[in-house]
Amino acid sequence: MTSKAAPFDDLDRKIMAALIDNARASFAEIGAAVGLSSTAIKRRVDRLRENNVITGFTATVRPAALGWLTEAYVEVYCDSAAPPRRLAEVVRNHPEIAAAMTVTGGADALLHVRATDVEHFEEVLERIRTEPFIRKTISYMVLSHLLPDSPEAGASRPSTKGGAANRL
Repeated sequence: MTSKAAPFDDLDRKIMAALIDNARASFAEIGAAVGLSSTAIKRRVDRLRENNVITGFTATVRPAALGWLTEAYVEVYCDSAAPPRRLAEVVRNHPEIAAAMTVTGGADALLHVRATDVEHFEEVLERIRTEPFIRKTISYMVLSHLLPDSPEAGASRPSTKGGAANRL
């Protein structure tokens, strides 16, 4: 699936930065920050949603608050007969997989796994390894987050100090 990015201007960038900083901000609050009416903000947000620039709004919760105290990245090496579509079907069956992507390099895919503890992680890894097309895995346990305000670390929202919102 390929999609061409819809064109947007500096006001759209400011609106997106405001939403990244606080997705619960009202259109009036965003309008006051960028110099537009709440009606104009709503029209622009609707257009950004229609064009798949804004793909949704969500709450980010610290994984540890939900009992997910262990995390790791797992390189997955597949037999040549394993298309990405098949791998996507498999990873959807494991709720412990927080993110999954195909990658370049030696591995075929990289999985971000969250578990309650090391024993749970080992059980998840064994379930993944039972897939007939998975040849091997290499795991990297996360010891600490060097960017603790990042969404990957479970921050409530991205840091605006030089973060993604400022680079839009």
